[in-house]
Amino acid sequence: MPNFSPRFSKSRRRKLNSEINVVPYIDVMLVLLIIFMVTTPLLTQGVKVNLPKAPAKILSVEKIPPIIVSINQQGAYFLNIANNSKQSESIEDIKIQVQQALLKNPSRKTYVQADQAVDYGKVISVMVALQSAGVQGVGLITDPNSQSVSRNHSG
Repeated sequence: MPNFSPRFSKSRRRKLNSEINVVPYIDVMLVLLIIFMVTTPLLTQGVKVNLPKAPAKILSVEKIPPIIVSINQQGAYFLNIANNSKQSESIEDIKIQVQQALLKNPSRKTYVQADQAVDYGKVISVMVALQSAGVQGVGLITDPNSQSVSRNHSG
C-alpha cells in the first residue's frame, strides 16, 4: 500500500507567492492624502485683507520667509513671523518681535499689507515702528490686478 503522507505529497506542497501585496501601501497613501488635505488650509498665512489694486511686479519666492505686518479693515495689527498671525498685536509688541527676528537674520525682508479702507495714518505708524526696530526697507503688498486700476482711472 502506498504511503500518502502529507510530507511527501506534491499536491499539498505550497507554492511560494512572489507577488507584492500593495493594499497596505494604498492604505498609507490614502491616509497621507487625507492628512495633506486637512492641513493645507491651515498652512495659509496672513490675515484676510482687501488689498488695494496696483499694477506692480510680482516678487519671487525666497528661501527665508519675509516678515509681514497686516492691518485689517478694523485697523488691528497682525504680525506674521511664522507665528500665529491670527492674534492682534500692539505696535510696541510688533516692534519688539521684529527686532528679535532681525537679530537672528538681518537680511530678512519686511512687508506691510493693509486693507484699502484703512486710514493712511495706521500704515505710517507701523512703518515708523518697523524703521525704529531696525528694518532698512519696507515693501507694500498690493493686489496686482491692473485691469481694475485702469478702469478706475479711465472714468
